Amino acid sequence: MIPSFGFNYELDEKSTIGFTVFGNGGLNTDYRDRPVWENFAAAPNQLAIESGMTPPPGTIASPSGLLFTQTNPPMPVTDPSMPPPPNGNNANPGGFLTATTSTGVNLEQLFIEIPYTFKFADGKQSVGIAPVFAMQSIEVKGLQPFRAASLYPDQVSNNGTDWSYGAGLHLGWYGEVTDQLAFGMSYRTKMWMSEFDDYKGLFANGGEFDIPAMLNIGVSFKARPNLTFAFDYERIFYGEIASISNSNDNDISPCFTSNPKPAFCLGGDDGLGFGWDSMDILKAGVRYDHDEKLSLMGGVSYNSEFASDRQALLNIMAPATIRWHLTLGASYRFTEKDEFALAFSYMPEEEVNGTSPSITQAQTGSLYMEQMDIQIGWNHRF
Repeated sequence: MIPSFGFNYELDEKSTIGFTVFGNGGLNTDYRDRPVWENFAAAPNQLAIESGMTPPPGTIASPSGLLFTQTNPPMPVTDPSMPPPPNGNNANPGGFLTATTSTGVNLEQLFIEIPYTFKFADGKQSVGIAPVFAMQSIEVKGLQPFRAASLYPDQVSNNGTDWSYGAGLHLGWYGEVTDQLAFGMSYRTKMWMSEFDDYKGLFANGGEFDIPAMLNIGVSFKARPNLTFAFDYERIFYGEIASISNSNDNDISPCFTSNPKPAFCLGGDDGLGFGWDSMDILKAGVRYDHDEKLSLMGGVSYNSEFASDRQALLNIMAPATIRWHLTLGASYRFTEKDEFALAFSYMPEEEVNGTSPSITQAQTGSLYMEQMDIQIGWNHRF
């Protein structure tokens, strides 16, 4: 359930002020059966060797410089008291890097806007401005193997729910060219958010997770008094947020042994992200007013690909693969003061097959998602 609420008050014939609360976005994944990266780390207290060393009898060396016993499951080959590299050879002291819980992430974003609008040009033009306040929460679990590649190993995974707060600005314009044709435009700045301190070892720039800017441009055409077509273009600037856009297909092998760790390790300025590009979205919609009470609506949208097939690794946490949105809806004016609305949206399954060659070599994986939602609304005038 994602509730939203809005209120708008006419100050005079030309201006209004409002208050809205809504969920801007979020994502929840939970792979309950087993940790996705269960075998991504060495066995607890397993020996790490330097390049060129000869493995002891009964063990085999992996390309990463770890020794694995020829038993199943792997058995420790060193003492748990031995420290990890570069001061010792214990590749997983005490199982610190072993994923022991289900893998998943829960991100929630709540926005509060206070819009002010002003009409001019005999009411055919209007502008709006709104300060935007945001709060977001996140919980990450099952990423223990990535602690070894982080600047802050204790702030990578399984630290409960952390909160972030911030603000930005939303600007808009609407203009009627004729009785049939109208244009609109809005721009919301980047939301400057406080850092996720409990996960500063996972996200770039020490836990920075700003919310990207967004641009909308639209046109509507009233073909008949009761039939309106609308076309929109939207761009979400994911590419400007390091924790979202940084590639997760970088060779991070030095992060496991170097001290101090380079800036491209997790939590660093150039740390791994989700590899998302800025997204372009095209939308088309139609509204048919059957009579003064009943209106019927339909729409479709299509967005550009969110990431290349070389960004599959961390996007297991956020498989936002959806490309199409199909929506049908209706509104009914029950009385002069009350209007009810109902809409159904379906997002067909979209799959991305890919690799992260720099980290998992030839290993492949696939991500897919399918979504449906129902929206119910009530509008009351007083």
